[in-house]
Amino acid sequence: MTTRTDWPKVAVVGAGAVGGYFGGMLARAGVPVVMIGRPVFVDAVKNAGITLDTLKFNETVRVEASTDIEAARGADIVLFCVKTTDTAETSRSLVPLLAPDAIVVAMQNGVDNVERIREASGIDALGCVVYVAASVPQPGTVKHVGRGDLVVGPRNERTKRLVTLFERAGIPCRISDNLEGELWTKLVWNCALNAVSGLGRAKYGQIAASADAWKVVEDVVYEVLAVARAANIHPPGLEDPKVALAGALKIAQQMSEAFSSTGQDMQRGKRTEIDSLNGYIAGRGDELGVPTPVNHALYALVKLAEGGS
Repeated sequence: MTTRTDWPKVAVVGAGAVGGYFGGMLARAGVPVVMIGRPVFVDAVKNAGITLDTLKFNETVRVEASTDIEAARGADIVLFCVKTTDTAETSRSLVPLLAPDAIVVAMQNGVDNVERIREASGIDALGCVVYVAASVPQPGTVKHVGRGDLVVGPRNERTKRLVTLFERAGIPCRISDNLEGELWTKLVWNCALNAVSGLGRAKYGQIAASADAWKVVEDVVYEVLAVARAANIHPPGLEDPKVALAGALKIAQQMSEAFSSTGQDMQRGKRTEIDSLNGYIAGRGDELGVPTPVNHALYALVKLAEGGS
């Protein structure tokens, strides 16, 4: 598709499943995109483009790709999609490359990425809640099996620019004035399902179908909401734990054929983001005096499985 001159330049830093999907969708719409990722991904994209195997279409899109973060220089919008374990180092590398009015969007798991980016680099990033079930089954191919929508906030000129960009590219995106609560809503789902998927080597649909696994999910959800209440955080619509559990079930059914990102990392022998998920809840629970035994158990088991401590 022809690139339109009125599109902003977009750099995807950390092009994998999430960055590949949203960056690929933008490029498909004609946005000038550069994807910055690991050599095996970049080589495949340079040679043959990025293939988007989605629920609605299967297309290959030509897009610029590089292994060098220098390629982000001068971008108007940076989709910050690295693993949370790489947040500090990558954000510091980005500082000298940013245009004065560039928007950096933290499209990561967890709830404290904006603060961690600011603390490490001084960058005033925007938070973003990402809902997509995607994987990279082979270099240069993104397999999409569920959702693909975003939440940003609060309402200001920067978030309005983002909504305009994504909506024009066919990506659902809405603004919330309670982004912290929205981030915690996703944290509920991630804590409930990700580690169980990884440890059980199970797709979301298998978790939903297992009564025993669902008891674990239930305990996790109750613990996360207890920590949220103690921290005076209000995930929208989740005041009633039964509603939260129904939401977890809906997510599991919507993404029934997907493994969690934690599960994908564990299958590949990669370090997970468990410190930002169940580990984060266990830590906040300790600070606030809220017991989180199931979250702590899942965190400890995933750390053991990945060889950490």
